[in-house]
Parts: sequence; structure tokens; C-alpha cells
Amino acid sequence: MKIGVYVGSFDPFHKGHENIIYHLLNKKYIDKVIIIPTLSYWNKNIKTSLNDRINIIKTIEDSNIEVNTTLNNYSYTYEILNILKKEYKKDNLFLIIGADSLVHFNKWKKVNNILENNVIVIPRNDIDTNKYIDEFKEKNKFIVVSDFNQDISSTMIRERLNNKDYNNLDKYINKKILDYIINNNLYT
Repeated sequence: MKIGVYVGSFDPFHKGHENIIYHLLNKKYIDKVIIIPTLSYWNKNIKTSLNDRINIIKTIEDSNIEVNTTLNNYSYTYEILNILKKEYKKDNLFLIIGADSLVHFNKWKKVNNILENNVIVIPRNDIDTNKYIDEFKEKNKFIVVSDFNQDISSTMIRERLNNKDYNNLDKYINKKILDYIINNNLYT
């Protein structure tokens, strides 16, 4: 089985994340995805609790999508992948990252350990993925999803939520998630 590992803050989890996941599943890049929301690391100012972000993602009901609640405390992606490799010995792991993460990927802790797995890269309009992939001798470990391109800004969504500007926000966040955010007074 090909298992996608999607690690991030997901602050908030939005349709861009969902579209990526369903595109990868539907196009058979992966058979299953494990979503792992993280704590606040690297000076990233996460606006909502880990518990709320887990609950938000769990509103997606799909047997091919698992929200992991046990690996959230790890600081480094290589640690998460090492644990998952032990659990999924017969499966292939595919780390899912955006091209914006690829820009600094060579500085990630134990990147060579990470590259024992495949890395699926989601393009962004303004980033030349090949430029960064060419830095690695393990170029064959990277899979650029060339048939997908989308830019939804989490920052823009958070600003609108913070300002209680909910008009047309359902364009970016599914209704169940938006309802959860409003009902729990998140981002205000």
C-alpha cells in the first residue's frame, strides 16, 4: 500500500488541504493518507489548540483518511516517518509537502533519513520545484504532482476569520469546518 503522510499545522485545515488529499487519492499517487497536525514549532504562531485542529480534521469522514493523534508531539518529520515505518513495514510511505516547504527542505533535520521515503511535492505558482530538487542526489525520491496546482492562503483565511469576515469563506473552508470554527469561537 502507498501511504501519504501529511504533516503540518493545518491552521486552519481548508479546502486546499482537502483538494490535495483527494487529488492524490483519486489519481492513485497514494492509497491512504495519514494527517498529522503538529504542535507549535519553529516560531510558528499557531492560533488554535492541537485538540481543536484534530477535531476539525476529523469532520472529514473517509476510510482512506486517518487523523493521527499519537505522533503530534514530535518535533521533526524524520522521527514521525521512522515510527510509521515500523508500524507499516510492508507499505511505502510518501511524505506530502508543498513546494514552499521544498525551498528549505535541504535544512530539515536528518533530511537523508526522510529521503529513505518518497516525497510528493505539491507545486505553487511562484516556486521552481526542479531548482530545489536538483540539489539532492536522491532526485528520484521526489514526485512533483504536475497535474495539480492551487494556491489557497492559510494566512488570508486566518485574517478573515479573525475579522469575522465569513462572507464567501465557504469557498475556502468546508461548511462543517467553518461551523466548528464559528461555534467554538476560534481565530477571534
